[in-house]
Amino acid sequence: MHVLSEEDMEIEIRREDVYGEPEGSNRKRKKKEVSRPRPACSWVHFSRDFIKQYSASHPESSGLKAATKAASDAWKLMSSEEKGKYTTRAREVWDEYLTLMPVQTPKPRRQTKLVTRCSPGRLLNVLQRLTPDQKTAVKSMGFGSILGLRCRTLRRSLCLWLLERFNTVRRTLEICGERIPLTPRDVELVMGLPSNGKDVVSSGSDELILDLRKKYNASNRGISVRLLEERLSVPEAGDDFKRSFVLYVLGTLLCPTARLDVSPTFLHFLTNMDLVHQYNWGKFLLDRLVREVSRYRQGKQRAVGGCLLFLQLFYYESIAVGDMNEMAPVAFPCLFSWGEEEISEREKREKELGGYGSGEVVCSERGLGMGSSGYGSHVDGVMLLRELTPSGDEEDNLENEHDNYNEESTMSGESEETPCEARVACQNTEYGCMITMGYRRKKEHEETCMFSPCSCPIKNCKFGGSSEQLSLHFSSKHWDSGRHFQYDCPLPLSLGKDDKFLVLQAENDGVLFLLNKGTENIGFTLMMTCIGPCSWKGRFSYDLSSERGSSSLRLRSYTRNFPGRVEGVPPDDFLVVPHTFLNSSGRLEIEVCIWKSDIKELAVC
Repeated sequence: MHVLSEEDMEIEIRREDVYGEPEGSNRKRKKKEVSRPRPACSWVHFSRDFIKQYSASHPESSGLKAATKAASDAWKLMSSEEKGKYTTRAREVWDEYLTLMPVQTPKPRRQTKLVTRCSPGRLLNVLQRLTPDQKTAVKSMGFGSILGLRCRTLRRSLCLWLLERFNTVRRTLEICGERIPLTPRDVELVMGLPSNGKDVVSSGSDELILDLRKKYNASNRGISVRLLEERLSVPEAGDDFKRSFVLYVLGTLLCPTARLDVSPTFLHFLTNMDLVHQYNWGKFLLDRLVREVSRYRQGKQRAVGGCLLFLQLFYYESIAVGDMNEMAPVAFPCLFSWGEEEISEREKREKELGGYGSGEVVCSERGLGMGSSGYGSHVDGVMLLRELTPSGDEEDNLENEHDNYNEESTMSGESEETPCEARVACQNTEYGCMITMGYRRKKEHEETCMFSPCSCPIKNCKFGGSSEQLSLHFSSKHWDSGRHFQYDCPLPLSLGKDDKFLVLQAENDGVLFLLNKGTENIGFTLMMTCIGPCSWKGRFSYDLSSERGSSSLRLRSYTRNFPGRVEGVPPDDFLVVPHTFLNSSGRLEIEVCIWKSDIKELAVC
């Protein structure tokens, strides 16, 4: 028998154990030039000694293959203590190897392709199949704004660009030379989700949700998205549907994780579906977005979690790419304004200007990105007024306001506010008014404050807030309870015999109007009011008309501002429509047109 030399033996062992290929293989190996071969492991050190002894004591052996097989069997039977000396030898050789090898700086990994589970298109397919009862159930949970989703795809290049500029510590977007803060209020303006209420807690004992985990076949990986889609295809609108819908929305749009399935921890806050509308979903969405982006940057996950659609739409609304005078009016929530056509047009404008970040920041004009400076905070139900230190233009504006007030008060014979007089906050602070004034001016200001509370016109709804807050509330909670319209465009309507009013919401700016219907002996009275503070100086003009055969009735007038439904207030102008104008179904067909124009211009017309 031919006995291999120690050098030949080492070469053969490296070929079979390191490369795992027989001699003569045609497989192409990737050539790698190294200054020094990598050191062997503890097994190789043992096998060298064992094969040399085995070959010497077994001359009848068939060769290296039998010796290697015997070495493998012996290695498996050895204890950890017996293997210790070979392990120590391998570690010493490895330490020497690392000491002599030059330090190589790893190349930074650059993400060039976005991987995310945020899929608005998948959710949109489910929304299109919902029944009217199911949509009503969605609205009752405070997710009515999601029904207005129009876009299908994310602009991944924009999302990557935004992620590079997203400061998760400060919770700001650092774009266009400015640092724009992100708050739960911004989530409400963009996505239509409430930004106040109870905190969403997604942790707790698994025993509390054990039955729900079984119902949804929840595993360690999560809850299957396809299982939820199957559940949502069943035409029922009870608690099972509500829970499945919230899980699906969170897993595919609002709070997706890096995994394909929906996190089973969401079941902790879905045990009682009657409480879902009370949660602060805006804060929850933003917290999860910050968490997921932070985990992605730390290298803990390859996919980016969180609601990237919120970042994308926030950028569109906060950065203007055209002339400031041509800036489109804001519809609340902003989610309703962005479909595939609008997004494609916006992306085209971005490219024409040279890429993302070439526009101008306009978020303050639109109520976005205000951070903590524009909002108060609640502690134990008490509103805390933030002390603001004006700077720049804000200081000039305050000085001008002070000068104007002094001039007006002097002309009216009132005494001027003394410098040492204590300043007090407006009673409408909780609705967004941040103005402070001297005690003498408090009553005067509150009579004309633009943040005076307005009440929701829907029966049994006790919501109250500023006109802007009411607009957002109506869009998210009562999406199907009114009609949307555009200014200067006729809108055909149909009122039932027992209908007392109909809510109209402008698509351009979200302003709410009430078409009020009263019943008299000779017919019905119709009039239009605007839901807003009585101190609003501007009014809208409207046109009401009704036809029956060759007969027609028409009224053109101006709206009055009321902070809610009109009850027992004598109208200035109204249209009387006889009972005979009802159609065969007992309904009153009318046509409404509302103009957003200056009063003087309308008078000339």
